[in-house]
Amino acid sequence: MDAAQTIRDAIAHVTALREQRTADPALGAAVGRVKAVQAQRFRGTYADLMASPAFGPAARFFLVELYSDSDYTERDQQFGRIAGTLQTMFPQPVVATAVDLAVLHAQTEALDHAMGRAWQQASSQGSTPPSDAARYAAAWRAVGDRPARQQQLQRVLAMGTDLARLTRTPGLRMMLRMMRAPAQAAGMGALQKFLEAGFDTFGQLARQRGGVAQFLAAIEQRERALMDLLFDADPVTCGTQLENTLGQAR
Repeated sequence: MDAAQTIRDAIAHVTALREQRTADPALGAAVGRVKAVQAQRFRGTYADLMASPAFGPAARFFLVELYSDSDYTERDQQFGRIAGTLQTMFPQPVVATAVDLAVLHAQTEALDHAMGRAWQQASSQGSTPPSDAARYAAAWRAVGDRPARQQQLQRVLAMGTDLARLTRTPGLRMMLRMMRAPAQAAGMGALQKFLEAGFDTFGQLARQRGGVAQFLAAIEQRERALMDLLFDADPVTCGTQLENTLGQAR
């Protein structure tokens, strides 16, 4: 399957999930709450990195682009609309990164959607846990699928590695700058913004010796620890530790 079709399929999947939530406002609200808790959890887990001059920009980029509760509808529409044009306007390494982003986004949306359903069902059955942290943990376990969670993390790490690799491509930053106006005219402004932000963020990190490796190692270690907590810890310990993490972001 070529890059354009992969992007179209991923965005079509995301759009279908979004349409289900539009048709079911209660489900939409539940998924929205799941996303909000995840963004708060990320801010708590990486509060030290976000406050760091060295790692702060990369941590904030991951929060905004990968872990946020932001509405990505505009970016998704652009991806789906110009998937074919993408292959002719951007160099192949950039296209590969765009494909990876679309696939990661679709997987994340599917997992969030499933958790939203579990969150919603707990409410309808009158078995709502006492806090958002406990409720999130219960929804996570109801969905399960540890392999998908591990694959999602690997894709996040690969995204960081790809962006860092792009910064070593001679002349690419100048090319991206020159493409800003054509990209806007072609309806690819959101994609252009993502690429430039990622390039600049990881370019800055790559200039620090070992910076990219240290940052991605921290992401991997903390996210794996979170998965172990949510899948394996007893419910009380899990809820308490997650509540403490959420509190660090307040």
